[in-house]
Amino acid sequence: MRIAIFNQKGGAGKTTTTLNLGAALQRAEAPPLLIDLDPQGHLSSIHGDAPLEANRSLFAFYQHNAPLQQLEVEWAGLGQLLPAHQQLIKVDSIFGKGPAILNKLRHGLEELDSELPGRPVLIDCCPYIGVLALNAIFACDRLIVPVSTDYLSLQAAEHITRTLKVLEPVLKRRVERRYLLTRFDRRRRMSDDVRNKLRERYGDELLDTAISENVAVAESPSLNQDVFSYNPSSPGAHDYKQLLHELRERGDL
Repeated sequence: MRIAIFNQKGGAGKTTTTLNLGAALQRAEAPPLLIDLDPQGHLSSIHGDAPLEANRSLFAFYQHNAPLQQLEVEWAGLGQLLPAHQQLIKVDSIFGKGPAILNKLRHGLEELDSELPGRPVLIDCCPYIGVLALNAIFACDRLIVPVSTDYLSLQAAEHITRTLKVLEPVLKRRVERRYLLTRFDRRRRMSDDVRNKLRERYGDELLDTAISENVAVAESPSLNQDVFSYNPSSPGAHDYKQLLHELRERGDL
């Protein structure tokens, strides 16, 4: 199962969700492949020892057709990582937006899956619609849209929904999506307001699990750790464990 985590608004929790959902999978004995498809490379920086050379990153897959398996690096206690590089920012200008480039990641992952079947894949997307984000959307089985509990994130979720609607004739399918509340603060009325509006608009596509505003979730990346390694008894660790449970119950993982 391939899941892309995408929102066009920064700070909604894309990288945090990729990291901690991946850690929850590893602890459930299903080590994932994490893909950093953002030229900013936040997920790769949390790894702490990802290769710095462009030819050992995902850019080599796009520029030189390097096999994805050759670019994987081990992430101790988590799984495997396909690291990003700043050169990925060039992908839009180099390759345009033809069918071959838009389906490149999907084809690469299909080849990888034939060699390592059944491994869950989580894709951390860049926060804008371009070739890289479209690669993730074309390649994924499910899309998780993290929505922090503020009104700008709510508007961003609506924009993504419209974008996905426009893409359906090209994809020839509807991309299944799940909306995930992040930075949820039960003391704030706005959090409940945003949840209620999402429920009204997206129904069961809104996940029941909400990721609470939590110190452990915020602090752990600065120490190159996921929330389970940093504080396994924290509310944040509980929330991401619950998220994995819900996704499995829904058949999404």
